[in-house]
Amino acid sequence: MPERRPPGFGRAPIAAPDGPPVLDDAAAAALLPERLVRGHKGTFGKLLVLAGSLDYAGAAILVCRAAGRAGAGLVTLAVPESLQPLFASRVLETTTMALPEDDVEEVDPEAALARILDHSHDALAVGPGLRPGLATTALIQALLATPEDEDGTAPPVLLDAEALRSLASAEGWWEGWRRLAVLTPHAGEFGRLRSASGRDPAADGDLDADDAARAAATADAAREWGQVVVLKGARTVIASPGGEIAVAPFENPALASGGTGDVLSGTIGSLLAQGLAPFAAARLGVYLHGLAGEAVRHRLGDAGLLASDLPDEIAFARRRLAALAPRAIAGRRVGFGLREDAGGAKT
Repeated sequence: MPERRPPGFGRAPIAAPDGPPVLDDAAAAALLPERLVRGHKGTFGKLLVLAGSLDYAGAAILVCRAAGRAGAGLVTLAVPESLQPLFASRVLETTTMALPEDDVEEVDPEAALARILDHSHDALAVGPGLRPGLATTALIQALLATPEDEDGTAPPVLLDAEALRSLASAEGWWEGWRRLAVLTPHAGEFGRLRSASGRDPAADGDLDADDAARAAATADAAREWGQVVVLKGARTVIASPGGEIAVAPFENPALASGGTGDVLSGTIGSLLAQGLAPFAAARLGVYLHGLAGEAVRHRLGDAGLLASDLPDEIAFARRRLAALAPRAIAGRRVGFGLREDAGGAKT
């Protein structure tokens, strides 16, 4: 039996002629944000993460680590104040911010919102591992409806996991938002959101195995909700409210492991903080995540992948994509292969 081909570039996944475009290496490389040689940690984006709880501390840690590996300059984890000592001892590069509480591990929505609005950030990632409850729901809804800047705009937000489940508890949950967002549901979460939209999820068809049904349902939801939607799973679908759609080529059973979605949340959130528009950040984040999963699958096989294996591979995947799209900065090419000419200058 031949050895599985290592993950790399040059693969050409085939889509149906009349199907949505499939992401490839060149398309993903073209989305990479520029890395200025004189940049600093503030240059490359500040991401504020609202994630984690006592039972799901790992979710927050995975989001933050993935965000850093995807290139964010500064990552801050906001948690209920009673949990701050726990998380501060677990995250090294990430700073922490205490959110005021009504009760142990339960935020005071109004006071927590004020603390968040007072914090400087370029994007947010909200939801993985949050404690379910009315306080969480109230905070998320208030956050989405509140502008932060003088011009009435607000930094974009990545919504996943408990954020999506909280939203699905109310009809018309997407109305009145003041932020651009990327929603990253799996099929079950997508069905709950559709139900709260007054749709029958069964009418969407088989969202696990039918690629045409997945693409159609995701595109319809993005138009209705007015936000970018990422329907996770094999051949993940990304759709914009303007009708654009893309499909990732990856079908990787090794990624069927707890916490891998948290890594995707951190990756897309990081790219939002680095200045990519939501549809671009979603496409690139999904592709980097898929490449990372393929790299681990090549080493370990179809089982045994842990979510904590992925963040480092996100950075390697980004490096490999960057090699496809070198940029001229300050008069020289950025990347490997620089050599000195006869006079000692770099060329």
